[in-house]
Amino acid sequence: MNNFDHSDNIVACQNLCKTYHGLEVAVLNNIDFAVKAGEQVAIVGASGSGKSTLLHLLAGLDTPSSGEVRILNRNIAQYVDAYIGTLRNQALGFVYQFHHLMPEFTALENVALPLLIRNNGQDQAYQQATEMLTKVGLAHRLQHMPGELSGGERQRAAVARALVTNPKCLIADEPTGNLDRTTANHVFDMLLDISQTRGVALVVVTHDLELAAKMQRQYRLIDGKLVQSN
Repeated sequence: MNNFDHSDNIVACQNLCKTYHGLEVAVLNNIDFAVKAGEQVAIVGASGSGKSTLLHLLAGLDTPSSGEVRILNRNIAQYVDAYIGTLRNQALGFVYQFHHLMPEFTALENVALPLLIRNNGQDQAYQQATEMLTKVGLAHRLQHMPGELSGGERQRAAVARALVTNPKCLIADEPTGNLDRTTANHVFDMLLDISQTRGVALVVVTHDLELAAKMQRQYRLIDGKLVQSN
């Protein structure tokens, strides 16, 4: 796939390589990859194959050994860290295997936090957080602490927090890996629905082939190479 220069790309990389000090074999080797608005992409691979490393590179959270990464068609190597952080916060939302909610804050406060960090007014931040929690089915849980929520509810709150800033792409690293099958299916279907209804690109790293098969495109990381499997 050679869509690196497409103006509609949210995130893209070209000839991306990553080798860690002391390792003779590249974790990632000459990877070309691009995601456009509204696309749904799954990346699967064995444990230790480099899936999370790839996500970190695409998000500008790590530096490649060689190759180029673009966010909103900007080569992030050309910018200082502060600007990369701003660009990342404008374009991307993140969901991980563990929810990482602040235990001392309510669900509403947790979801409002990214907006408050942006210096949005408290009333506006809480209104947007309420709307997003309602969209993920947690309107009845606004004032509950994370410890009072089920595993699936905590993950839904984490998704709401990632989406409250209106990112163009949601990057999810094993978002259902800590959930039972039924709950995992519900959370994954919710992610797909949000992607479709809001036009948010979705990039999911998962070991679950059944869930990956629901995505528009699937890739497998094998020996440092990204191979499209559908």
